[in-house]
Amino acid sequence: MPAKLIDGKAIAEQVLSKVKAVTAKLQKKPTLAVVLVGDNNASELYVRKKQEACEKVGINSKLVSSCGTVSEEDILKQIEELNNDSAVNGILVQLPLPKQVDRNKVLEAISPAKDVDGFTAENLGKLALGIEEFVSCTASGIVKLIESTGTNLEGKNVCVVNHSIVVGRPLVQLLLNRNATVSVCHKFTKNLSEFTKNADVVVTAAGVPNLIKGDMIKQGAIVIDAGIIRDDKKLVGDIDFDSVKEIASHITPVPGGVGPMTVACLIENTLKAAKLQGD
Repeated sequence: MPAKLIDGKAIAEQVLSKVKAVTAKLQKKPTLAVVLVGDNNASELYVRKKQEACEKVGINSKLVSSCGTVSEEDILKQIEELNNDSAVNGILVQLPLPKQVDRNKVLEAISPAKDVDGFTAENLGKLALGIEEFVSCTASGIVKLIESTGTNLEGKNVCVVNHSIVVGRPLVQLLLNRNATVSVCHKFTKNLSEFTKNADVVVTAAGVPNLIKGDMIKQGAIVIDAGIIRDDKKLVGDIDFDSVKEIASHITPVPGGVGPMTVACLIENTLKAAKLQGD
């Protein structure tokens, strides 16, 4: 029997509906500030989606944009101003940044209390200690997608094909917090299929089209595809969808799977930041 499709759009709508219900009761609406650098078309699209989601649930959005030649110092000044602006509850720096800018330095400049992407050392450190305050939106969304299938992650073997701070590292901590047994793979991993074949859940965000094929998946596994690549003017993922869907029990589509959940979890984190700040 073909795998059941995990509808990320529908699950994201459920998250947004809950946020909207809470926001409607607030006297002061939360505000999300997005720092956008350069004219990357994909980044501009992602920012528009985040702004649309904010509007949908009653959250204010503020766009701080700069040209691609902006200096690192100027970006740090922008972030400092947003940190000090009591009207701003959440700050997000849209990645990637230009080569002249130190990504880690910029992300670390964000106040941990406003770090709705969960990328500062403080928030990543809390996550490693089991404190889930501000967690990577993609990682958090992936866990929600897995749990939407009714799966209890405790004791499950999970293979994560990514080790970035955006997906893999925070996701591993979330999975460990739920007592899963986790294997972490990446571009240097030898014999990838040896890890994926033994996994009850496979999550991939490698950005390599058709990396994971049906013969690499355990019968009945849950497969989450967070790899998004533009191929021949269409979006595809890491999963060879047609072969994997015949083996897996549940699978996410690309697009329409992890992407909407990332946005929804960002909006959820912005509301959380506003509540923790007493707004």
